[in-house]
Amino acid sequence: MSYREVTPEILQELREIVGPENVIAGDAEKMEPYSHDEVAEKEYAAMPEAVVKPAAAEEVSRIVKLANREGIPVTPRGAGSGLSGGAVPAMGGILLSVERMNRILEIDRENLVAVLEPGVITNEFNSRVEKEGLFFAGYPMSLEMCYIGGNVAENAGGGRAIKYGVTGRYVLGLEMVLPTGEIVAFGGKRVKDVTGYNMTQLMVGSEGTLGIFTKIILKLLPLPKAKIDMMVLFEDVQAAIDVVPQIMTAMRLTPTGIEFMDRLSLETCCEYIGQDKAKYKNAGAFLIIELDGNDADTVRNECLDIGDLCLENGALDAFVAEGPSDQEKIWSVRKHAAEAFKAISPQQSLEDIVVPVSSIPRLMPVLEELSQKYNVLIPCYGHAGDGNLHATVIKRPEDTEERWKETLPRVLEELYVSVKELSGTISGEHGIGHKRKKYLPLVLSEAEMEAMKSIKRALDPNNILNPGKMFDL
Repeated sequence: MSYREVTPEILQELREIVGPENVIAGDAEKMEPYSHDEVAEKEYAAMPEAVVKPAAAEEVSRIVKLANREGIPVTPRGAGSGLSGGAVPAMGGILLSVERMNRILEIDRENLVAVLEPGVITNEFNSRVEKEGLFFAGYPMSLEMCYIGGNVAENAGGGRAIKYGVTGRYVLGLEMVLPTGEIVAFGGKRVKDVTGYNMTQLMVGSEGTLGIFTKIILKLLPLPKAKIDMMVLFEDVQAAIDVVPQIMTAMRLTPTGIEFMDRLSLETCCEYIGQDKAKYKNAGAFLIIELDGNDADTVRNECLDIGDLCLENGALDAFVAEGPSDQEKIWSVRKHAAEAFKAISPQQSLEDIVVPVSSIPRLMPVLEELSQKYNVLIPCYGHAGDGNLHATVIKRPEDTEERWKETLPRVLEELYVSVKELSGTISGEHGIGHKRKKYLPLVLSEAEMEAMKSIKRALDPNNILNPGKMFDL
């Protein structure tokens, strides 16, 4: 499909809608930050023709109607912290940034909900509601920089998904602009609502292809009074992974989160953040186990019981962290994993595979086999408690650029096919975007793909909203 260029006349209309100071055009240096997200591969970057920063739903609506009239693609963008190319203007056109739509509009304690705009930083939102004795349980690992709008657009997961689930569980309502420019409101402050199709949950995880969020209504929970973290060291990956389902089945406990790192990930992250790795010298893998609740003694006893279970199943040692300082030391290793590998090897593909928890032990040999077969590094870390692992395919320093470009697609295809055979899929929280769209047919049938395309065609007849993502029409 061909699109029109953003002409000087169209730029003038955009300036009239949002103000001249909120339109960037003709300045490559200022537009460059909007041309990519956190995906390392440069081929997934694309420069917009104009960056537009609306401040209200009415302005978003006018921009989208203008784009429909002129046949110009529009790419919605939050913080740009995604890992699928979803917020990259693949077809050029207008990059619509929600950075100015950053207000927390209401914290409704009586109904335990919050109403906010899509450009609110997740961490700032959490800090605000914690002062009210509440918290937002949809917890992505990049919460210091990501926006709530991006969390909803990707249905972000993170470290708390075992106990609390992912972002979509907490989205009660959405005000949004449809691809044809109409402003609509789906859902609300209601816990129950079966009045028609569940449009709210259809839009959650739609990656900016079906609408642009302008207000988001989120469910809040009472802030737990106690939280304990534990780091457990194991001799090898298999021993660490094998204990994960036992925690939830044999002990009948649901931790807040269970994070996993293999030895390569652990050593790389320790070096990156300057943490002494001597205490990990015999560890081939480790788990971070987090528990929370309203009674400190109960949480502590559960933590000790889990520690005993791990030691009985081959754990080398277990470290308990109750205070914020010790907890930060434990979590700092895991939180810096992605940037640590990016610092030592920018040529990589950070993956987001997910399988049933019981299938994780069968997945690990697959990663080792692919690593040896194609002579690539594949460190693995992620959310072991929900089966979502970030296996990262990394080019070895001695490998050539040409061989890397030939090898990576083969590795990914074999990896995705193996994941499908284990009843898994290719993305648990990062999304498809245009990074993974060519692999989508490996895990979805033609009928499943066509159902999704039919929804896209119905809501976006001119295919102007974030085109080139998920699939091609």
